[in-house]
Amino acid sequence: MTTVSSPADRETRKSPLESLRALRADGTLAENYPSVAPLLAAMVSGGADADFRRAGNLLAQLDRQTVLTARPDTETAVVALTGHSTIGGVRAPLTAEFARHGVLVEDRLGDFDAYLRDLRDPASALHAPDVDLALWILDPQTLLDEMGTPWQADDLVRTAGRKLAQIESLATAFTGNATAALVLNTVPLPRSVTHQLIDHESRARAGIAWRDFNSGLLRLALGNPRIHVIDLDPVVASGVPLDEPRMAAYAKANLGDDLLARYAREVAHLSRMLRGRTKKVLVVDADNTLWDGILGDDGPDGIAAATTFRGEAFGNFQRVVKQIGTQGILLAVSSKNDHEPVVQVLKDHPDMVLREADFARVNANWQPKDANLLDIAEKLNLGVDSFVFADDSPFECGLVADSLPQVAVVRLDEEPALHIEKLLADGWFDTARLTDEDRARAALYRTESERAELLENAGSMEEYLEGLGVRVKLAEAGAGDIDRVAQLSLRTNQFNLTTVRLQPADVTARVDDPDHLVLAIRSGDRFGDNGVVGAVFARRSGDELHVDNMLLSCRVFARGIEQTAVASLLAHAAATGARAVLASYRPTAKNKNVREFWPSMGFTPTATADDELHFRHDLENLPAVPTHILLDSTLEGTAS
Repeated sequence: MTTVSSPADRETRKSPLESLRALRADGTLAENYPSVAPLLAAMVSGGADADFRRAGNLLAQLDRQTVLTARPDTETAVVALTGHSTIGGVRAPLTAEFARHGVLVEDRLGDFDAYLRDLRDPASALHAPDVDLALWILDPQTLLDEMGTPWQADDLVRTAGRKLAQIESLATAFTGNATAALVLNTVPLPRSVTHQLIDHESRARAGIAWRDFNSGLLRLALGNPRIHVIDLDPVVASGVPLDEPRMAAYAKANLGDDLLARYAREVAHLSRMLRGRTKKVLVVDADNTLWDGILGDDGPDGIAAATTFRGEAFGNFQRVVKQIGTQGILLAVSSKNDHEPVVQVLKDHPDMVLREADFARVNANWQPKDANLLDIAEKLNLGVDSFVFADDSPFECGLVADSLPQVAVVRLDEEPALHIEKLLADGWFDTARLTDEDRARAALYRTESERAELLENAGSMEEYLEGLGVRVKLAEAGAGDIDRVAQLSLRTNQFNLTTVRLQPADVTARVDDPDHLVLAIRSGDRFGDNGVVGAVFARRSGDELHVDNMLLSCRVFARGIEQTAVASLLAHAAATGARAVLASYRPTAKNKNVREFWPSMGFTPTATADDELHFRHDLENLPAVPTHILLDSTLEGTAS
């Protein structure tokens, strides 16, 4: 039933942009900065691109220090920009895109066409130690301005090869000297370039050279984890113009404002990924989302995800959801339906690409969708901030957005052909690299029901753990563990004792440093292998061993794995001549349940500094490995 609002209601209800302007007008925008993100998210989900751009201009005028004074817990980022042409048009959308993810950004724009100096000069803004991302924005003139007139296809071939070699040299040197991640982009090929050549053979050779140049840029990212390349070809292919010809001619703005806005969105997605804020769960509606029709009204024979004109679009959407699920993202259903008919459709309906086994949870009931998401989160032992919720109902999307702002809401269009575009628009599941644990995650979560059944039938927790047959392997991390250990550092929140986030390059540096000890914790049990589930970062300083951080996946809590790892570490420290082991705990909203972990392992408090608790173990009374654990350790001083 459609609810009709009165004229008075419509006059008093503000749009997201009007709400943002009202906060600015009454001087409370800084203190209400947390409310900015949902307002911007509403603009994006509602397709209000013009309003979003205006919001970026408004937020770009906000004083950063005023926000931090009013809201000192605000997440921040520093981005430095350089390029060959006029790129100032990226600043406002960059501000809005970061704010949409709750991040207050400071941008530092270099001088016009100063990229060579900025990349080479250690005193430039790009090299500042507080810069998180260094954006080197490439445009077609980066290549074309180095060719003479007239030119032939061979000239473009030579110029592209020479320029790629220069970029690789500059990028490698920069990442060796600066702390920021370097962000490059591919360069779309303008039609005005190829069609200056009137013979098709030359056009083909020029096109090959240009694409080889872009392929070379993408390969840079494969060879250097500190380099990231945003591919602009898919953005231009979606219909975004490369430039505005008059602005390109008169203002040297060789990338148009529309393209820079989409570039800013991709940069914000990249930053979100580097901060470990990748989503882990996709929750989808069923009716008019997975299939065409209303199951309760139309019955199983009246719904379609194939064979009909509209049904084919739903089937295509299911294929994309399944593709996402095969890469480690957990899938779940939240549907206002009776449970059994939904499960039966997923089991037997001939149109379905997705089957019951593809989902970690199927919640089909008549409870509110926000309550269902909380239930799914509880059953999976994950926070709702790791959830993406996709639904075709504006009401359900609004309900979840209002009551669970941590959830990323994807409001699907009434037109099913647009479902895929909507779902993929924000790259919520982007990750640097997939690990073996990622690919196996769905199967690992499915075995949790078997463990739950064992626990339910056990007479006590001790009996459950004995029956589970937990195995722990502890060893120094090798090259094959780097990506998974970094991923745990970035994504783990509940058992993350100091919340120090490390990129793969940072983990590699510690693995290669003889003064550091990086341990990979593997586990398994009677139901299967869990892979790398935790890590310990420690360093030797004189006769003391400092534990910089310890991580453990929420999938394996309360099985004695964390106690086993620390008991082994302490035994190793004692055997290798350490006098004490020092450790810390930095409280956050999500790791409060492990506040007493170090004391529970025999550590005594020593100090509190900047809200960080410090502990010490003198290695006199060493804790034992839990008796139900089968330990395999390569550490000196530990028994296998």
